[in-house]
Amino acid sequence: MFKRINRLPIALPVPKHPDANAAAAVQELLGGRFGEMSTLNNYLVQSSNFRSKKKLKPFYELVASITAEEVGHVELVMNSINLCLSGSTFPADPDAAPLRNGLDKRNTYHFIATAQTSLPGDSMGKAWNGDYVFNSGNLVLDLLHNFFLECGARTHKMRVYEMTDHPVAREMTGYLLVRGGVHVLAYAKALEIMTGVDVKKMLPIPNLENRAFDATRKYEEQGIHRKLYTFSDSDYEDIAQIWKGSHPSDGERLEVVRGVPQGGEVPDLEEVPEEFAPGISNEDFMQIAQRLQKLAGL
Repeated sequence: MFKRINRLPIALPVPKHPDANAAAAVQELLGGRFGEMSTLNNYLVQSSNFRSKKKLKPFYELVASITAEEVGHVELVMNSINLCLSGSTFPADPDAAPLRNGLDKRNTYHFIATAQTSLPGDSMGKAWNGDYVFNSGNLVLDLLHNFFLECGARTHKMRVYEMTDHPVAREMTGYLLVRGGVHVLAYAKALEIMTGVDVKKMLPIPNLENRAFDATRKYEEQGIHRKLYTFSDSDYEDIAQIWKGSHPSDGERLEVVRGVPQGGEVPDLEEVPEEFAPGISNEDFMQIAQRLQKLAGL
């Protein structure tokens, strides 16, 4: 089971200006082949279908705990897209074409279909699909695929980072570069234990340290690149049999942390009346509040 906490993995900055084209690029980090929807669903399917969970418990728990983290990453990217889009249009009479700013943006679907929020698709508008999920049933092959998947995700994050300087997009991407680096190393260590092959010698892919990016440095200074969370109050602690030793970039000790990151508040998106979203007027709200009070016996 999953336990949901109403926080994001990190606090996102309040943007001073919208950038719908940045939002379109960030979509790749959500619904692209190497996006967070792919990492989440790959690990969810693999952990659910895992054979010999008791015999191979540390490896099962590694995939399972990272699955839980990826749920939060999906929500983080979605909120980043939403904040990049916030303020793109203006409330006005329909004949004034208040959504006109969406006409020349790369992804007009953001304005037509979702009221300026994220889509379960990539940067070109293609919907995410289950063909991106790989689950062979062979543990070594699946771990190798996960290593490759995280390396591909890392590459795409770096490229999106270089495409936009929007502060929300960069804050989110910087954090995910650090956390993705944890997952790359975790799968490399698991493969080394399984096979004896030192996959860490292939790191990093691409050959550029996270500290080259301004938005990653504060997270590395906090030691987040050395922490692997259980995302559970009492389970999945056998990941410590894999996540141990020192980090290859700074030599500091790797740490398994019980529970979840402290995180930050989830943005409260303002209404967009020109999009008829959420479509609740002040009069409607007062009536809803009265009904809630009545049902509560107040």
